[in-house]
Amino acid sequence: MSRAGVIRALLFFGVLTALPFAVTAHWIVNLGVFTLIYAGLASAWNLVGGLAGYPSLGHAAFFGAGAYAEAIYFQHRDAGANGLMPFLVLPIVGAGVAVLGLAVGWIAMRTRSDVFAIVTITLLFVAQTLAFNLNSLTGGSQGIGMPPAPFDVDTYERPFYLVLVLLLAVSMGVTWAALHSGAGLSLQAVAADEERARGIGVHVTGVKLLAFAVSVGIAGMIGGVWAYYVSFIYPQFAVDPLITIGMVLMAYLGGRGTLWGPVLGAFVLVPAQQYLAYQYGATQLYLIAYAAVFLLIMLLLPRGILPSLSHLLRRRHAATGRSPDETTQDPADAASTEAGTVAEEMAR
Repeated sequence: MSRAGVIRALLFFGVLTALPFAVTAHWIVNLGVFTLIYAGLASAWNLVGGLAGYPSLGHAAFFGAGAYAEAIYFQHRDAGANGLMPFLVLPIVGAGVAVLGLAVGWIAMRTRSDVFAIVTITLLFVAQTLAFNLNSLTGGSQGIGMPPAPFDVDTYERPFYLVLVLLLAVSMGVTWAALHSGAGLSLQAVAADEERARGIGVHVTGVKLLAFAVSVGIAGMIGGVWAYYVSFIYPQFAVDPLITIGMVLMAYLGGRGTLWGPVLGAFVLVPAQQYLAYQYGATQLYLIAYAAVFLLIMLLLPRGILPSLSHLLRRRHAATGRSPDETTQDPADAASTEAGTVAEEMAR
């Protein structure tokens, strides 16, 4: 990673970490919690839907699996004197969901593209149906509860927020490693032309399953944090198609296949989603607005914000016939060049 990239990451996570200590308003920190949930989910989804080119629509099933695993384990246990036990078991939850992902992926990834999307969204509805009907395990439509977190009321959201910052860092770190490793190149080769990748010696099945397992494992851990945060979960919320739609939409908005794109998409869309739900939630009009956003993205920014910005700035430099490194630029062009350089670095 370049020095600029390291500085950018340190500033970003430094500001995120400082936010719950600097801001005391519960609604702001609560909004931050849900923004981080979706940023982590979108970044995790990006490993499969962005780098590998397999548009999974079933990630909410693994989010729900992590949530239910956490809730079932702690249904008859307490959260510990300091309330940290549900956080400490998250790696086990993630590993269990990743193993489940290997089994599912081994079957689902025998298909391609559109068929894969259909298979995974079918899996989502199967998982939701099981959550509704396995009453002895999940509580069915009556839901299942977790022990309340014994955190101070004034800073209740802070521990959840900080754990989600850590999970986002893990997800982005895995994505960065994939983008700068042989496995990442293999995934990109699979996305470009799977048969050709297989022909040149890429272990196609192995890298696809690895990406899928890691992706759903992170989603499962985030689901575990969400379950502890809301304390009582129901099938329609734990295994919700809108969760999948949200993470996919955010990855596309920011730029799938990039490091910062899905995170940018989450930080744009989650506050907008919360505002629309607050204003129009009673009439469900916010769902129409959400669909309209998706259509606008596909029409106007098919590559996402960061790749589109980088492409437009490159075209501008090509049209002016000047290299971005020329030192004779006027201040406006210099600012544009700097923005383009940052966009290109973030888009990688």
